[in-house]
Amino acid sequence: MKNFLIAGLFFLAGIPSVKAQQVVAKTNARVLNEFMDQRFGMFIHWGPVTLRGTEIGWSRNHQVAQNDYDSLYKEFNPHFFNADEWVKTARDAGMKYLTITAKHHDGFCLWPTKFTSYNIMNSPYKKDVVGALANACKKYNIKFCIYYTVLDWYDQRYPVHNNGKPSDPNPDMPKFVQYMKDQLKELVDNYHPYMLWFDGNWEKPWTLEYGKEIYRFLKALNPNLIVNNRLGKGQHDQLGAETVGDYATPEQKIGKLNMDIPWESCITLCQQWAWKPNDQMKSLKQCIQTLASTAGGNGNLLFNVGPMPDGRMEYRQVKRLREIGDWLHKYGESIYNTKGGLYTPDSILAATRKDNKVFIHLFRRESVVLKLPVITGIKVTKAYFLKGAQLHSQQSEKYISITLPDILPDINDAVIVLEMDKNTEAGPVVSR
Repeated sequence: MKNFLIAGLFFLAGIPSVKAQQVVAKTNARVLNEFMDQRFGMFIHWGPVTLRGTEIGWSRNHQVAQNDYDSLYKEFNPHFFNADEWVKTARDAGMKYLTITAKHHDGFCLWPTKFTSYNIMNSPYKKDVVGALANACKKYNIKFCIYYTVLDWYDQRYPVHNNGKPSDPNPDMPKFVQYMKDQLKELVDNYHPYMLWFDGNWEKPWTLEYGKEIYRFLKALNPNLIVNNRLGKGQHDQLGAETVGDYATPEQKIGKLNMDIPWESCITLCQQWAWKPNDQMKSLKQCIQTLASTAGGNGNLLFNVGPMPDGRMEYRQVKRLREIGDWLHKYGESIYNTKGGLYTPDSILAATRKDNKVFIHLFRRESVVLKLPVITGIKVTKAYFLKGAQLHSQQSEKYISITLPDILPDINDAVIVLEMDKNTEAGPVVSR
């Protein structure tokens, strides 16, 4: 997107913006613009805990006894894992990037790290999952990204264990931070990730200064490496004085429209991040409208899938992702490389825009005529369904009125194109 503003403004809805100089995005604006153009990525939460079907990290010493959880890697042998199949699933879903949980809060590493024995090479599987995915992403032109948490309930150098339970009596945070640097350098040097997705910054031992130190370290390794905002402190869905990183990360919710900072919502396809038997899955309508509303708010969607313990993605999840991809194959012009607006997303519609076109993502038909507020100085020259029929429209002093057919061409999201008499990307955003 052209002229994308990189500024330090509070993202959280209902809180006034702070001055831009409080946060300086150190990653090049061109690189961040390219990232925001992608709009849709795959998140993958996976590891030995799938053998129990409970949540990754969080179920340790809760649903799964600590000793049991920490020993699961000894029986983790996902012999059906096929990196090409995972990446092709992302590609067929219309996703442009993929993020794998290389190390979650449980401390287990999906790559052959030299800095801990608690890694995939000491499981029965003995193959580099991260490396296989990096190679497959390169093969299928998907941008490869890595999740890495800043807390570690397994490592004795980190002070807190068991999800906030009593601290270790002999921690060593300086040595732990050096361990992080060693592993991060390993990941950056060996796998060349497009983006690093951090997590786990809320516990007391992790400080803002540690976050700044790691960010500087990463930028010395690769100035164009994109980093999310969970290296510092502060709220995940904002950029502010306490946050460190390049973009905001609202979780399990669609971010509010924000034209000033880059953001990405991370949301699960089912209910749990890691695989759970018979987990409730979102409908196709929910998935498509979530994607459209995210793009309409000027954000990206990182959509999570939890593969099974044998390495396969559930067929029903793959099918759902393919259905999203089928929709994007037809309507992707209204999602990729667009900006949010001109209208604030709501339960009825979302809007995206590019050049002289505004794409109205209509979720349901409420009446014969769809009324939209006029944008001062911009006039509609043509209205039609994307890949479909022309629509009658007229513009008064206050409203653009579009006559709708009895049945919309797509029950999940019928995309209407409004061609305008001038470029729309610099226009204001209004509520209906």
